[in-house]
Amino acid sequence: MAISSRKLSIVGAGAVGTSAAQWAVSKNAADEIVLIDVIEGIPQGKALDLSQCAPLCGFTGKVIGTNDYADTRDSDVVIITAGLARKPGMSRDDLLAKNVEIIKSVTENVCSASPDSVIIVVTNPIDAMVYTVFKVSGFPKNRVVGMAGVLDSARYRTFLAQAIGVAPKDVTALVMGIHGDNMLPLTRLASVAGVPVEKLLSKEELDAIVKRTQQGGGEIVKHLKTGSAFSTPGLAAMEMAQSILEDKKRVLPCAAYLEGEFGIDGVFLGVPVILGKNGVEKILEFPLTEQEQDALRLSVEAVNRQVAATGL
Repeated sequence: MAISSRKLSIVGAGAVGTSAAQWAVSKNAADEIVLIDVIEGIPQGKALDLSQCAPLCGFTGKVIGTNDYADTRDSDVVIITAGLARKPGMSRDDLLAKNVEIIKSVTENVCSASPDSVIIVVTNPIDAMVYTVFKVSGFPKNRVVGMAGVLDSARYRTFLAQAIGVAPKDVTALVMGIHGDNMLPLTRLASVAGVPVEKLLSKEELDAIVKRTQQGGGEIVKHLKTGSAFSTPGLAAMEMAQSILEDKKRVLPCAAYLEGEFGIDGVFLGVPVILGKNGVEKILEFPLTEQEQDALRLSVEAVNRQVAATGL
């Protein structure tokens, strides 16, 4: 059952934030959608444009564009996309120092306006930025979550579907770990309508798909040259937000704060979680092989380096 008077705020009216807002409108995901940015006129113009989609897609709420956090007050979910995007040759780590300061300021404003909200962090490098939001906000761990695994898993499922020649919707696959080159696309658990992909593709084919998934964001950056992916990241964030707003209890891979799960403690890392009205309601823990554990440890080491660089 949908929750009444659902309010969603999206911080950052760039490509990803606008994409998230557009998906929110098309899915009728909230009664009020607020798009906020520091640049005057940009969120207002984009919100006006999005509001005019309503007759065409059946959206029944309202879209507001603003530069004032007062308009985001009492949001149920806040998606943070603000920050600099990657350019060719730039790693997610290169963004860290510049985006930490942006995210600190955004978090303080969000917490002041919506102290009971669930925050979804999209800004890169995600695993460090979600940690920054967690520390600055003082929110309980269930109300701060990072968007990474939904995007990475979507890329993984797409590549598997293309290689096998099936509908992407029928591919089930999970990516865990950091949102970066040390992410862990699990081949052991990937399947097509219940049939293991390891029975449908060779090891060489799967290894190539895993590598392409790990470098999926960079591949798009190389093509675009002046930006990074935005359509699927926006939709991935909305998949998470909608599960929270409508208490759907979706099982999605997200960057959640671990306290002993998978033998990991004190970091945000991509793992399968249940998302409901309280945010991260449960982390689904399961046994990993020794090889998978080793791969996940590489993710933890990379995240720890990023977190140390935040100075928090």
